[in-house]
Amino acid sequence: MGLKRRLGAGRWAIHVAGLLSFIWLAAAAIQNQLGPDPIKQLALLTGDRGFQFLLFSLAISPLARMVSAPLLIQWRRPAGLWAFYFLCLHLLVFAQGYIGWSWALLVEELIERPYISVGALAWLMLVPLALTSTRLARRKLGRRWGVLHRLVFVVAALGCVHLLWQVRADWINAGLYTLICVLIVGSRYRNASWFLKAN
Repeated sequence: MGLKRRLGAGRWAIHVAGLLSFIWLAAAAIQNQLGPDPIKQLALLTGDRGFQFLLFSLAISPLARMVSAPLLIQWRRPAGLWAFYFLCLHLLVFAQGYIGWSWALLVEELIERPYISVGALAWLMLVPLALTSTRLARRKLGRRWGVLHRLVFVVAALGCVHLLWQVRADWINAGLYTLICVLIVGSRYRNASWFLKAN
């Protein structure tokens, strides 16, 4: 199998992993297998899955350099889109299960629980990245595309803050995600000047 075919198979594997994750979550919810607090569990699972795909998308570039396979960069888009999809589900679970689509309750939650504000900001920053993930958008934006998409690192940092801020007892999961995020970003850039440069 040639390199291009293997890369294509890898992209399909990412889509299959995302789809199977969604099917598993949907089946668990429909069959009432999410424990005594299914809304909380569903929010946690969708958030975790979204952040996992986000970290995977960030890890692709250093992995491509490590194995001298620059074409692996093609995997970033599907991984990033699945991250956005699951984080949208995470937001929808919160909107439906916690505040019932009430603007008054939303404002109250944002004030009383700052980690929700951080998470909302991270999601809002992901929206333009998802909308400009196409090749056409990259061509039209030119150099600005690379600068815009470096916001994903800010999103990852906000995601870590969102996780760490809300934990009360179990710090292992949030700490592990944060450590992985720091290692990935640290493996890509040696100084802060990267933010001003295009991809």
